[in-house]
Amino acid sequence: MKLLRTILDRVKPSFRKGARFGFLHSTFEAFDSFAFVSNATTRSGAHIRDCNDLKRVMTVVIIALLPALCFGCWNVGYQHALAFGHETTFWSLFGYGFLRVLPILLTSYIVGLGVEFVAAQLRGHEVNEGFLVTGLLIPLIMPVNIPLWMVGLATAFAVIIGKEIFGGTGMNIFNPALLARAFIFFSYPSQISGDQAWVAGLPSPSAIDAASGATPLAEAAAGHVDALPSLADLFFGFIPGSIGETSTLAILIGAVILIYTGVASWKIMLSCVVGLLATGYVLHWIGGAPYLSLPPYCHLLMGGFAFGAVFMATDPVTAAQTETGKWLYGFLIGALTILIRVFNEGYPEGMMLAILLMNAFAPLIDHYVVAAHIRRRLKRARTISNPVSLKS
Repeated sequence: MKLLRTILDRVKPSFRKGARFGFLHSTFEAFDSFAFVSNATTRSGAHIRDCNDLKRVMTVVIIALLPALCFGCWNVGYQHALAFGHETTFWSLFGYGFLRVLPILLTSYIVGLGVEFVAAQLRGHEVNEGFLVTGLLIPLIMPVNIPLWMVGLATAFAVIIGKEIFGGTGMNIFNPALLARAFIFFSYPSQISGDQAWVAGLPSPSAIDAASGATPLAEAAAGHVDALPSLADLFFGFIPGSIGETSTLAILIGAVILIYTGVASWKIMLSCVVGLLATGYVLHWIGGAPYLSLPPYCHLLMGGFAFGAVFMATDPVTAAQTETGKWLYGFLIGALTILIRVFNEGYPEGMMLAILLMNAFAPLIDHYVVAAHIRRRLKRARTISNPVSLKS
């Protein structure tokens, strides 16, 4: 590392503004800050020195995503072997899946970081590390057989429309990764709706009789409850689905990492679960729709609910910031998820739209929570300053 630091210090003057390569100042600073901790602090006023900068927070989130990514690679190989009747080893399954997932990862990072670098150069700003997580989230919420050009197009849309027009990392209103998925869903719904088997190497769902014709969510929405996998398969993730969303166990490992390090809010995660179960049991008691024949706890294990509750809803930029607001924000995400799943037959997932909708309302929730807190404090102050007049 000392050699790398020496090399960077030697070439740094050439990348300063006004120097020979000054137009690449933002790019050089991005690589420098990615490799080493910046020693820059505020020059005036109060400031806080802390080891947890944005880079380290992003690193923790990436580590928390690794269990879902690794299992997703293995499951891609497993679903392929299951569909084609192959018998193979653990590492063969993982290797096959990794080779199918890697192009999606590379497309996401190359396109996303390319847009980030161009935007930073045009503005003369530093490149933020925020896309390091977004670039991994986008592939994990995609089916393995998604065309790469769609991934690239959706990633560019998410970065430009979801982040850069709002001012970059920390200024966006909506979660960029979910915007990428929403872009594909509304532009190319047949590729991501779940009506076809998400199995790598499968030309079409009818090509092999043993292949599942739909994801568990699509089966449940159609009323085919008997065709659903067991609860164990749903929990461990031995089912077709988006790359990183199938294994609830792997997602829970990531949740423990995020909660232990304090990076994500456990209140939002828990309230998402409470909102889904509370609304689900009320609708289950009413009955009517095919979805409602399922026990509400099954919804915790299907689709992208667990992944969304742990990694998407807890995004510190787009989520509610007040402590009371986090409870309300998460509860409404869970409630809206089950409502969309039950009453919208054309979209059995629900979690993506619920989070994006609550992203839009998160500032309003915080506004009313803060306003209510101010009113309580003013009322208490009046009571203390003038108790006699209030009693009369």
